[in-house]
Amino acid sequence: MNTLLVVCIGNICRSPMAQGLLAAQLPAWQVQSAGLEALVGAPADDIAVRLLEERGLDIKGHRASQVTRKMCRDADMVFVMSREQRRQLEGLYPEICGRVFRLAEHSDRDIPDPYRQPEAAFRDALKLIDEGTASWVQRIRRL
Repeated sequence: MNTLLVVCIGNICRSPMAQGLLAAQLPAWQVQSAGLEALVGAPADDIAVRLLEERGLDIKGHRASQVTRKMCRDADMVFVMSREQRRQLEGLYPEICGRVFRLAEHSDRDIPDPYRQPEAAFRDALKLIDEGTASWVQRIRRL
């Protein structure tokens, strides 16, 4: 195992933040992100960039991309932000069933989309992303 994929809707807020955190904690892994309805080519949201900069992580070079079957097939694990996103991805690509997990599964939570909301919404989402990545990183390191 060496490839992770993180998926949200637009691929400019939640999944780039999660990608940045996972890549920093799992340097030997390839970590990608994409969106179900990606704003293709758009940079990560300014607030997301700034919140990760506060942690010493740089996601300024991120550009949104649309999720593809190949991305999903190539990933050992696919993380989504909600039950609905899991349902959508598994519906599009049934061959990945069993490899798609909610990022905040450990706390049985969906991670709300902070898009076009105040910084507080981004901080709340990042807190859940942080907890989710920490939980998954522990599990992945044991593999």
